[in-house]
Amino acid sequence: MPQRLTEQISRFLDFLSVERGLSGNTLEAYRRDLSRYRGYLSGLDVVDATRVGESLIADFVGWLSGTEFAEDRRYRPSSVARALAAVRSFHAFLLREGDAAANPAEGVVRPRVPKLLPRPLSVQEMEALLAGFPEGDVAGIRDRAILETLYGAGLRVSELVGLAVDDVDLDEGSVRVVGKGNKERIVPLGRYGVSALGAYLRRSRPGLARSSSGSALFLNQRGGRLTRQGASLVLARAVRRAGLGVRVTPHTLRHSFATHLLDGGADVRVVQELLGHASLATTQIYTLVTADRLREEYLTAHPRARHAEPSRAVRRGA
Repeated sequence: MPQRLTEQISRFLDFLSVERGLSGNTLEAYRRDLSRYRGYLSGLDVVDATRVGESLIADFVGWLSGTEFAEDRRYRPSSVARALAAVRSFHAFLLREGDAAANPAEGVVRPRVPKLLPRPLSVQEMEALLAGFPEGDVAGIRDRAILETLYGAGLRVSELVGLAVDDVDLDEGSVRVVGKGNKERIVPLGRYGVSALGAYLRRSRPGLARSSSGSALFLNQRGGRLTRQGASLVLARAVRRAGLGVRVTPHTLRHSFATHLLDGGADVRVVQELLGHASLATTQIYTLVTADRLREEYLTAHPRARHAEPSRAVRRGA
C-alpha cells in the first residue's frame, strides 16, 4: 500500500478524532470510505493525494456507483454521496495543512440522492410500544426505561448507551447528553420518562449492577454497559409485543419525538436545540413530514377533498 497516501489519510483521521472530537462510529465511517478511495487510487498507482485532480475523483465516484459490494447489490446514492463528502473533507484538510494548493473534490458533482422522509410512529403506535412491559420484572423495568428515555428525550441510540447515572436529574426531570462533536446539551425528559427511569434506578439497576459496572446508566444482564445492539434488541422485542406491522429502529423513536413536538406546535428552533442538530436544515426535514401529514388529514377529512366533483347535470339542477 502506498505509504504516503496511507500516512495522509492517517493524519486526517487523527485530526477528526483529536481536533473535531468525532464519535467512534463516525470515525469508522470515514475510515471505510477513505479505505475504498485509497484502494481505488492504489489501483491506478497514485501514491500521493496531493497529485489527484478533479477528473480522477469524478471517476472514483462513477466507479463506486457502479460497483457491486455483493451479488446484485450496488452502493446506494446516499452511500456514494457520503464517500464523496469524506473525500472532499480529506482534500480540504490537505489544503488547510498547506500540503495542497487546492481542493480537487470541490467541483465534483454530488450524486442525486432521493429525499426519503422519515416515517415516524403515530402517537397511538408509540403508546402501544410503551405499554405491556412485565411489572416487577428487572429486565422489563429496564427495557421500559430505555424506550421512554429514547422517545422522551429524542436521543440518538449512541447518546442513550453513553449515559452515566449522574447524567440523570430526576428532580429537574432532565438528562445531560453528550452528542456529536462532544457537544453537551440538557434535555427535558417528561413525566413518563422520569417515572420509568426512577423505577429503573430503584428496582432494576441494583439487581443488574456488578463491581465492574462503573457509572454506566443502562446495564445488560451481565452488568456491563448496554450496547447499541442491545438497545436495538430491546426495541425489537417491544415492537413484536405491540404487534406493530412496520419497521422500527431506535432512530424511529427520535423521528417520532421531533415530529410529535412539531405537530404539537413546538418551534422548529427549539426542536433543533433538543435534538442537538448543528444545522437548522437538518431539523427542517421534520417540518416536511408534518406538512405531509397535514395534507393526508385534509384529504381524508375535508368534504370538498374526499368527494368526487358533482356532475354537470347536478350543477345545473337537473
